Amino acid sequence: MIETETLSNGLRIVADCRRGDVVYCGIAVNAGTRDELPDESGMAHFVEHMSFKGTKHRRAWHILNRMEVVGGELNAYTGKEATVYYCSTLRQHFYRALDLLFDIVLHSTYPQREIDKEVEVVIDEIESYNDSPSELIYDDFESILFNGHPLGRNILGEADRLRTYQTKDIHRFVERLYHPSRMVLFVYGDVSMSRIVKMAERFCPSMGAPLSHECLAPHPMNVPPSSIIQRDTHQAHVIIGTETCPMSDSRHIGLHLLNNILGGPGMNSRLNIALRERHGLVYTVESTLTSYTDTGVWNIYFGCDHKDVNRCRKLVERELQRLTDAPLSSAALSSAKRQLKGQVALSWENGENVAISMGRRYLLMNKTQTLQELCERIDAVDAQQLCDLAQQMFAPSKLVSLIYP
Repeated sequence: MIETETLSNGLRIVADCRRGDVVYCGIAVNAGTRDELPDESGMAHFVEHMSFKGTKHRRAWHILNRMEVVGGELNAYTGKEATVYYCSTLRQHFYRALDLLFDIVLHSTYPQREIDKEVEVVIDEIESYNDSPSELIYDDFESILFNGHPLGRNILGEADRLRTYQTKDIHRFVERLYHPSRMVLFVYGDVSMSRIVKMAERFCPSMGAPLSHECLAPHPMNVPPSSIIQRDTHQAHVIIGTETCPMSDSRHIGLHLLNNILGGPGMNSRLNIALRERHGLVYTVESTLTSYTDTGVWNIYFGCDHKDVNRCRKLVERELQRLTDAPLSSAALSSAKRQLKGQVALSWENGENVAISMGRRYLLMNKTQTLQELCERIDAVDAQQLCDLAQQMFAPSKLVSLIYP
């Protein structure tokens, strides 16, 4: 059973109390890449890194060692709309975990000597990413799709800008966005809500009113031109996709189902069968759905020999056309729903992923969702809805391509 609570300082709490020896917990902060000002490229991600480099109460070594010595794990990640700090630990060390999480989120000091060292680490991360075209192409695609909008920014930022950051710059970003009213504490494990609230009130006191923060305008729907970016790669990398509905849209679950049929993780996805199993043209082909609060991105990715790009694209177009021509049969629809529900149920066994998903959903949508509710939503999708959605999504005039030839 999922419970929620809101403290007087604005901190929201969401908890799923269940039996077990391990507790997964974390703090999701409504501060992502799209919240950066024009002169703050990469700041959200850099703050995440720097939060582990010292607080008013602990040095970097003490932060790293605090959970390790009891077998726990502490980590974080930054996205376009949120930064999430999370921890996995035995239930008896839950107090230790929460104390540390609030310390690094609320009391980090961001010393300049650590900034100067860590910026080189992040630049190495950027270069490593640049060496992986199958990952880099996703960022380049969103840069094209959201050209001129904060959602199009690279999460890691740019080396030249990162090297200019000082302690005062980070404090300015944190003071604007890292306030309890913009945070969600999430807990998945055998801890009562009353205990969680008591600890949160101790570790997260009132901090006064947050600094004003303008709500960012939604990205206007548009269809940018397709692009070719010359990169020295062994094979061609291709993305075909479009901007789509936000996570709150009623069509969202149907889009998940459609995406799973086309290029989900199953080896029996239509694109995998068409491009890999039948024709042996690719090693990897997949479709991906990324959802934001006011928009979304859906795309297909494949890597192939340079000479096979056009052939692969025609096979992709054929599979898209099949889904737009006529609704799925009742047998095909039932099979697709059964597969997606099975995948979701298996993913629900990963406590860390469930906890993070629960926290992020509550942060951005102020809603919770159980496994049963999700499966019921999948069951409610009908064949005509899927066909209509495919016709909206896969119209050639809406699709954008990016190729590393």
